[in-house]
Amino acid sequence: MVGPGRPLFVLFGSSIVQFSFKNGGWASILSDIYARKADIISRGYFGWNSRRAVQVLDQVFPKDANIHPSLVIVYFGGNDSAGPHPSGLGPHVPLPEYIENMRKIAIHLKTNSDKTRIIFLSCPPINEAKLNEYSSPHVSKLVRTNELCRIYSEACLDLCREMDVKVVDLWTAIQKREDWSNACFADGVHFSAEGSKIVVEEILKVLEEAEWEPSLHWKSMPIEFPEDSPYDLVASDGKRTINPSKYTVYGGIL
Repeated sequence: MVGPGRPLFVLFGSSIVQFSFKNGGWASILSDIYARKADIISRGYFGWNSRRAVQVLDQVFPKDANIHPSLVIVYFGGNDSAGPHPSGLGPHVPLPEYIENMRKIAIHLKTNSDKTRIIFLSCPPINEAKLNEYSSPHVSKLVRTNELCRIYSEACLDLCREMDVKVVDLWTAIQKREDWSNACFADGVHFSAEGSKIVVEEILKVLEEAEWEPSLHWKSMPIEFPEDSPYDLVASDGKRTINPSKYTVYGGIL
């Protein structure tokens, strides 16, 4: 650990999380917005489904940890929603099991610490045509359709309403953009920089509207070492310095 201690935001999920620091990804945007306020930590696992997530909950979020996250953002569902392979192998998880797995994740996080806040991300749509362009001769073809994504997204939303868990409806949010199918995805599944901006916007809406104490919205959190300093850049009038502690690259989407 390094000090001073900051709140920890943990992103837990599949490749949507693992790739979220790449190429203007949503984790990198959050890290910039929360610079000097919170540490964004990724626990993303390419190819994983909710079944594998449940198996490692005690390792990723141990109950006896000295420090618990202030916020956990959870995404599973895209791989679960892939159609079943005839062999029985592969990432598919039947819908009833997916719902129960996500319930187990929520219960584990809620019982770990009453100070940990939770946001689930529902399954976003995909660009089916673009996804088919990225097929590999080394991997059996997966059945990935928007209809399956919609079904798993709705199941996630229903569960969150039942359990009083905050949720981002990515299925709806992404499709609000007219050219979403081309603009929001790098390969048909994983977010482009434009898609990642939408993810961040929706997460920030939840954080702003949540009646959590303390608030985890970036504007409400204290800045680390915010004081003015004679060592900051000198203003054009040559008489004072400019405090840069509130600066963020992504001011345009806030």
